[in-house]
Amino acid sequence: VHITTPNRLHFEMAVRALRAGKHVVCEKPLAMNALESGKLVRLAADSKVAAAVAYNIRFYPLCLEARERVARQTGRQVFHVAGSYVQDWLLHKTDFNWRVVAAEGGKLRALADIGTHWLDLVQFITGLRIVSLCADLATVHSTRRRPGGSVQTFGGAAGAVSQYDDVAIDTEDAGGLLLEFENGARGTLWVSQVTAGRKNCLRFEIACHDESLAWNSERPDELWIGRRDSANELLLRDPALLSPLARSASSYPGGHNEGFPDTFKQLFRAFYGYIEAGNFSSPPPFPTFGDGHREIVLCDAILESHRKRGWVTVPPAGESP
Repeated sequence: VHITTPNRLHFEMAVRALRAGKHVVCEKPLAMNALESGKLVRLAADSKVAAAVAYNIRFYPLCLEARERVARQTGRQVFHVAGSYVQDWLLHKTDFNWRVVAAEGGKLRALADIGTHWLDLVQFITGLRIVSLCADLATVHSTRRRPGGSVQTFGGAAGAVSQYDDVAIDTEDAGGLLLEFENGARGTLWVSQVTAGRKNCLRFEIACHDESLAWNSERPDELWIGRRDSANELLLRDPALLSPLARSASSYPGGHNEGFPDTFKQLFRAFYGYIEAGNFSSPPPFPTFGDGHREIVLCDAILESHRKRGWVTVPPAGESP
């Protein structure tokens, strides 16, 4: 069962599917709060089925390559991580979608909708958990104009809409995080859905002991590798030049671009391959409900930090089933 509904329906639908003994792929965020997501983790484990969350960006080949390169660093040392995830599809006051209403999408919007992609990705690449954070959230449009007809995500201009309803907005358009990882490394993240000209741009730069790694989702076939004592390198995606892990997520030869839709293909291939293998005691090669729960715990911590205007500790979320 694939769950691709508005966020408020994820928990109920996942519970029904799991109780029916179905394998589940759920869109992110997994649930509306950590209480719900924790219940789903336990139910998935008790049901003995495969349960994945669609953090598909992990499956860009060069993100997998970055993970392998971090693992080869001297002492696996990561010093700091910086990045952003910015879009412009909610820039105008007349841009409207169910996600902007907390009752439909949750109290946290931009950080939950796209920020959790970045948070999941950098923890996956570095192998490090975020243990504390400080959040600052901002709502640019406190009121938005909802058109009378239906509106598609990334739909652009409203066109010839003549009737609007004014709707008070109770979710953030943008926000920043200061992060501390479990090894003491620091991080910064900026997320925005109101940055003109940026359509869907996720970027990270990871500073390690031996080299730095930088990647941009709008140029997904390029991985920048920075060095102190030798020339920097721009690695272009070519299966023949990648690690075995990254090569396994490359369907085409070098020079044949792979993009956002291909990451879903690779996620589903990993998920269905795991089901076909039938050994559910082996580590899942995809983001699990446990990973999704950890992101919800982070979201709750982000909201708490913003309310308190200060640093908060991220409580442990347990291990992925």
